[in-house]
Amino acid sequence: MWHDMFALGIPVAEKTLRPLVVYLFLVLALRLAGKHQLAQLNPFDLVVLLTLSNTVQNAIIGEDNTVTGGIIGAATLLIVNYAVVRFLFTHQKLEHLIEGDPDVLMDCGVIKEDRLKEELLTIEELQTAAHRQGFKSLDECERAVIEPGGTIFFVRKEPAPDEVKQARLMARLDAISQQLKHIQSKI
Repeated sequence: MWHDMFALGIPVAEKTLRPLVVYLFLVLALRLAGKHQLAQLNPFDLVVLLTLSNTVQNAIIGEDNTVTGGIIGAATLLIVNYAVVRFLFTHQKLEHLIEGDPDVLMDCGVIKEDRLKEELLTIEELQTAAHRQGFKSLDECERAVIEPGGTIFFVRKEPAPDEVKQARLMARLDAISQQLKHIQSKI
């Protein structure tokens, strides 16, 4: 019983190499899949993610279902990820190449439909992302940018000069009304 739990069924080198190969493949595949896949999960993306994890599990563990094999596989993934993150931290140009650039989806209040198509985003998904950030509609947005991690960042439109002037006049009118009430209460 104990022997079956801890005795490896495949060599340690293979047990270490399998997760490394799968890790590198997944990093490349997710980079090619685009920013949308990283942050905007719909039900189809979730199904792919769940089945992908089960599929790569088989590639990582091979014929070996031992606790020792699982620990070696998990440790390999954690160590490789830590090493990659540390390496990219000191090599910003390479990190930029791997992660990609932010893409402008909306500029000067105009939606760039070609960019949406490139990122596989619909206007409805862009609208939903804007709602999550407190915008009532895309009409309130000056700019929308999708970051390399898939997060969409919105910039609010500045109010028009006439709107600012009107708001100031209304504030002054309110102040005058308060002063008049105060004067009337003393008379």
